[in-house]
Amino acid sequence: MDYKERFTEIFFKNIKRDGHERLFDWLNKGDFFTAPASAKFHCAKKCGLVEHSVKVYDIFRAKHFQEKDNEETFAICALLHDVCKTNFYKISFRNVKNESGIWEKQSFYAIEDNFPYGHGEKSVFMIERFMRLSIEEAMAIRWHMAGFDESVKGGSFSVGLAYAKYPLCVKLTLADLESTYLSEKSS
Repeated sequence: MDYKERFTEIFFKNIKRDGHERLFDWLNKGDFFTAPASAKFHCAKKCGLVEHSVKVYDIFRAKHFQEKDNEETFAICALLHDVCKTNFYKISFRNVKNESGIWEKQSFYAIEDNFPYGHGEKSVFMIERFMRLSIEEAMAIRWHMAGFDESVKGGSFSVGLAYAKYPLCVKLTLADLESTYLSEKSS
């Protein structure tokens, strides 16, 4: 099974709230299923974003799901935490010397952010155009970047407050970090 098929299976098995079908249609019409997860770090390749999303879900579910937790919430947070990367990258070209010293045109992913709204908060905004999130889901998606978030780099302490109040935030961050830096290291 490829990652798009797996994503689709998890999505429709677990997510049932109003607007989920319109959200999926929007993902399908954009480049979510073909976009990279990053320009040069983890899963910086075609279909890397959907691969990353599924891997985060697998880690999140396997390591952090407890009996009291909600399957729909886990699927929403893991599969959609990086929805902000939809229609975010474009293929560009640059000249690079090959091993023989000859210049060649090489493609790479460049960022083209037409809606510079932040990272986690942008994902929350985009999801809520189609379906409502609980406060805990919104917080987990908003703060999943932890210390890599621009507001945290600027000195905000809100991430710590969110982690203290909503354990789901911590769980999603841990799953995202493990997927990015351990599971996808060679991706």
